[in-house]
Amino acid sequence: MTNLRIGVMYDRDWAPEGLPAFARQAEALGVDDLWVVEDLGWNGGVSAAAVALGATERLRVGIGITPAPLRSPALLAMELATLARVFPGRLVAGIGHGVREWMESVGVAPRSPLALLEETITSVRALLRGERVELAGREVRLDGVQLVHPPTEPPPVVAGVVRARSLELSGRVADGTLIAEGHGPRDLENTRELTAKGGAGPEHSLTVLAFCCVGDDPGEVARTLHPHTEGQGGWLGRPQEDVFTVSGSAQEAAGDIGALSAAGADTVVLRFSGAEPLRQLAAVLRALGR
Repeated sequence: MTNLRIGVMYDRDWAPEGLPAFARQAEALGVDDLWVVEDLGWNGGVSAAAVALGATERLRVGIGITPAPLRSPALLAMELATLARVFPGRLVAGIGHGVREWMESVGVAPRSPLALLEETITSVRALLRGERVELAGREVRLDGVQLVHPPTEPPPVVAGVVRARSLELSGRVADGTLIAEGHGPRDLENTRELTAKGGAGPEHSLTVLAFCCVGDDPGEVARTLHPHTEGQGGWLGRPQEDVFTVSGSAQEAAGDIGALSAAGADTVVLRFSGAEPLRQLAAVLRALGR
């Protein structure tokens, strides 16, 4: 696990005004990444990333994820380029399909989610490289768009996807793949196979989000995680007991992280449940020898 990055999520249910202090405290604990969320009705991902970046000195901040249907690729590239220019080397941009029901509720559900995601990621990456983009795609049209201030160090663009065809797409067009909570080591092996089928090389990163609860009372840990694993199991279409978590004592949690690393994770992002998430984070980092 020498090169494994450890991240922490600022949960979507936590008030945005608490983000600056949380980010500073997480940075002081020695964590590598802080990831923010963009879900419909919660917080804006780009603005949250800006807040976290501005509050810290070295943390890498990930956006997990901006829904492609909700964002113009040109505007998204402009926003990302601004952050990458001001905070070079400290941003990871996650883009995904978005929840279909949410996209329908605001009238932006695409005819072809796969085409939209591929065209969005391809055009955003090209714009961030400073290229002039001409694209008349199935879902995206850009007529000679070019950024005036592209980043000197383009941030990695990762695809937040779950299904097989989308994982292949990620391997074909993205810098990395972001895996949702509930996926364990066996899932990661399958993910690596599918992204490789799409053309991903060894440089293609794999970031894994994981529900996390650390405590010495197994029953209390299970009760705390129950609503999360139950809901995620329904979304993933698997039994609740098969929803992977990083949980238990600090040493057990560290073992779960090690299993994800051994299965190919480059970054593990912990989504804490229960009281005092920063205390839990500190305990995990100590157990990992950090």
